[in-house]
Amino acid sequence: MEEKNLSISRGLSSRRRAYDLGMRALLYSSALLVCALLVLLMGYILFKGIPHLSWQFLSSEESVIKGIEGILPALINTLYVVIATLIIVLPLGVGSAIYLTEYAANKKLVSAIEFATETLSGMPSIIFALVGVMVFCQFMSLGTSLLAGAFSLVMMTLPTIIRTTQESLKTVPQSYREGSLALGGGKWHMVRTVVLPSSVDGIVTGCILAVGRIVGESAVLMFTAGMGMRLAKYGDTPVEFFESLFDSSGATLTVALYNYAKERADFNSAFAVAVVLLVIAFLINIAAKLTGKKLKKR
Repeated sequence: MEEKNLSISRGLSSRRRAYDLGMRALLYSSALLVCALLVLLMGYILFKGIPHLSWQFLSSEESVIKGIEGILPALINTLYVVIATLIIVLPLGVGSAIYLTEYAANKKLVSAIEFATETLSGMPSIIFALVGVMVFCQFMSLGTSLLAGAFSLVMMTLPTIIRTTQESLKTVPQSYREGSLALGGGKWHMVRTVVLPSSVDGIVTGCILAVGRIVGESAVLMFTAGMGMRLAKYGDTPVEFFESLFDSSGATLTVALYNYAKERADFNSAFAVAVVLLVIAFLINIAAKLTGKKLKKR
């Protein structure tokens, strides 16, 4: 490929070659700068956070009396919020994208919905937080709970899922659809066996973006899910998953990071939480990539 580019460059005028060389240098330097900034940021977080990570910090509940710092409640709350949000948003988002791409006949309505989803995906998260407080916490009487936070995150991530899935579905060649229908398959059979497997990469990408935004969100969850740093318990018994969603107010990892950095000025613990968030984001990306490859093979 490089030899081909060099041969093309030799056939150009000297002015054109200089322009081509300058643009290549600009592109390479931009890519190098972005990679360097990413490595510098991640290296700084790891350098500041790893020395303050310990098994007790990861597996304990915070106790002022005992002098223990722990983020186990925040880890569990993050897991609960991610699971609850994905259970709701994935069927809604993927189903809406399939309908808009494969079934909807009114093109003006589809264009209006696409414009609305693009607008919603660019709105500040604090607006979703205020709507979540008014609708889910007050009107639906859920109070400050993990379920209210999950519903608010569904509103925020639904446009991303819809748009990424739509764009992925549009990349499937029309001939695939026509071939399936010509062989006697129905509309849903064609979507299920031809369109979805061919666009699974884009759907997985949408899931990665949604999970990344869920894990990294703080403003919405501070208002709707709360800032408690304790495990929900009845007596000495930890609350189960569904009970915890309804009955407990809890901080996720990003809210815990805010508590440590802003409210307590404990930057050592804040950097330790940041390391945990980096590891979780890395594991989520790897798991999503592997899942996408397996689904595509099937």
